[in-house]
Amino acid sequence: MATDKKEKEKQLTVEERLKSLYELQTILTEIDRIKTIRGELPLEVKDLEDHIEGLRTRIVNYNNDIAELKQKLAAEKEKINDSQNKIARYKEQLDNVKNNREFDLLSKEVEFQSLEIELAEKHINEYNRTIEQRNRDIAATEENLTDREHILTEKRAELDEIVSETRQDEERLREKALELEPKVDARTLAAFKRIRKNARNGLGVVYIQRNACGGCFNRIPPQKQLEIKMRKKIIVCEYCGRILVDPELAGVEENA
Repeated sequence: MATDKKEKEKQLTVEERLKSLYELQTILTEIDRIKTIRGELPLEVKDLEDHIEGLRTRIVNYNNDIAELKQKLAAEKEKINDSQNKIARYKEQLDNVKNNREFDLLSKEVEFQSLEIELAEKHINEYNRTIEQRNRDIAATEENLTDREHILTEKRAELDEIVSETRQDEERLREKALELEPKVDARTLAAFKRIRKNARNGLGVVYIQRNACGGCFNRIPPQKQLEIKMRKKIIVCEYCGRILVDPELAGVEENA
């Protein structure tokens, strides 16, 4: 199979390869134009989706915080209840003390439990304030989430409309590109794809314009231009590395 492919490549002349390569470039440029029509919409949609996911996670985290704070509230209230029961018991015992030492011990216990109640109430106030803040955070985040979801719906609809309008054209062009690739030898095709990937405007093959490279516009010596017109070998621009063809092969007038 690989041998047959190599044999076919040998049968193709340089001129045939260059013609196929330039036609392939023309098709890929048209595909690039279709992508440009879509613009930044796919990236915008992806960014919005990521942002929305982040907002939802934030809301979940806020709710988890509130649940944890409520557990702490319940624990502090239980401490208050326990301390109040102890104070009531100690006060009952104070009525039956037999000496000053016992009175002092019970009084200190009452005082200690009163301080425990004050500390628990302080914690309860702190937790309640934090819960209120988390609820405000949730409300603000949910409002932001609603706005973003609305924008995402619009962006998705816009993108779907553009994609549906251009999908058939793009598929047709991609099929033509695949049909052309076997008409270029593997080595030249790989070089073309590499050049095109690194080129700012996606041009891997250009024709000579006004005695200059159609990609970087650096002047090409007359002898080099003559070699390009002969179409006996693949010639690249010594400045930008793009593959060069003559205007006639590209189907344009010499002075274009």
